[in-house]
Amino acid sequence: MALPLILLSIISIAILLLAHNLYHRLRFKLPPGPSPWPIVGNLYDINPVRFRCFAEWAQAYGPIISVWFGSTLNVVVSSSELAREVLKKHDLKLADRYRSRSAARFSRDGKDLIWADYGPHYVKVRKLCTLELFSQKRIEALRPIREEEVTTMVESIFKHCTDPKKCMKSLSMRNYLGSVAFNNITRLVFGKRFMNMEGVMDEKGLELKGIVENGIKIGASLTIAEHIPWLSWFFRFEEKAFAEHGARRDRLTKAIMEEHKHACKNNDIGTKEQHFVNALLLLQDEYDLSEDTIIGLLWDMITAGMDTTSVSVEWAMAEIIKNPRVQQKAQEELDRVIGPPATPSNPTHAKAALEIGGYDIPKGSNVYVNVWAIARDQKVWKDPLEFRPERFLEDDVDMKGHDFRLLPFGSGRRVCPGAQLGIKLGMSMLGHLLHHFRWDPPQWLRLEEIDMSENPGTVTYMRTPLQVVATPRLPSHLYKLNERDQVEWSLPKFDNHS
Repeated sequence: MALPLILLSIISIAILLLAHNLYHRLRFKLPPGPSPWPIVGNLYDINPVRFRCFAEWAQAYGPIISVWFGSTLNVVVSSSELAREVLKKHDLKLADRYRSRSAARFSRDGKDLIWADYGPHYVKVRKLCTLELFSQKRIEALRPIREEEVTTMVESIFKHCTDPKKCMKSLSMRNYLGSVAFNNITRLVFGKRFMNMEGVMDEKGLELKGIVENGIKIGASLTIAEHIPWLSWFFRFEEKAFAEHGARRDRLTKAIMEEHKHACKNNDIGTKEQHFVNALLLLQDEYDLSEDTIIGLLWDMITAGMDTTSVSVEWAMAEIIKNPRVQQKAQEELDRVIGPPATPSNPTHAKAALEIGGYDIPKGSNVYVNVWAIARDQKVWKDPLEFRPERFLEDDVDMKGHDFRLLPFGSGRRVCPGAQLGIKLGMSMLGHLLHHFRWDPPQWLRLEEIDMSENPGTVTYMRTPLQVVATPRLPSHLYKLNERDQVEWSLPKFDNHS
């Protein structure tokens, strides 16, 4: 009897879902899009690299499309005009954040900043981040950390270039950039370097890296139950994985917080301490922060800052190496300005019904802005697929959320509060790399053979880690900026992040 009852339940639920989809399609004027399958919607039609798939559908159906993830309507816009509607005109109605099952568990149902719905809690922690954590004063005070990590990277690459056993071998750009990002964000957030100058992580560093990688693994392995909630009872192992991961993360974070509380109590550490854990502990009473919120904010910083900048710089270096003209021009400008001496799309969630581009968007729908497609729109950009950085000097382009042709940090109420921090680290990494070295592909790899395809995921890595050959451009004494160059620094592997 049990099996027929299960089948009857499945058939009944399937009929309800079909009725639900049909109701929406008849009642509302929904944007066009690929026809959904029963129960699963368009889940099996979507390619792993979603933004490319959405862009292809936009070519067929128009700049605003409907895509069904199970029974959930997702609306994707792929033009700057519609992005303005989403992020400016309807900013308030679309200020909530859609939380996947993993995001809901990791954020304690939105008690952090990234995954919080728009409301008093979000406004409070956003104010905290804007005024206290990412203020110009604090970002400037954190400059020595950025410079120390970037110059350490330069020294390490120089040693590789000048070592007779290694100089002819290519190096993995991702390992060096990942090391800078890891050390920089752990020092900003937790106030300590978990990796010593020999590239060896201490016990907490290994645990931190393991937690980050496990979180990525869990998020990437979500089953179809993520989009068809009534199937979640069949995948109870996911709940166990969420619980174990959360407990592991909390143990490490609370241990570090206790260390800082003890240090503050014994050494009377005040506001001069710039790293985020101390700042949050000092401001806990003033902003009425729960322990869950402090832990959530700290991990927002870790997950948002660990890979995003290094991945962006790897893509930029790949484009620069594929376009020697750009590399030469950038280096000429660096030489002219600096001289030879070296100086140190998450989806929104509709909280109310609205209209975008003449189509109805029912309450509860998820709305995506496909910034990848907008940045390649031939109606907006001349020769958009050509790597020509001069276009941003020829045209007045704002990348902080006011120009809807280019939205690397989002816009409106959900614009990234740490944009300036990411820009400064990314510019520092690129500037030092281009100023100190000439970059070429390995002898066995032609320029046109550099793999520029993407790996699917929340952060879009290059599918194949960039292999490069670096040649020093400056006098050798300029690479030995301090006594640290006497220490041999071996890099940990960061290729597995993808």
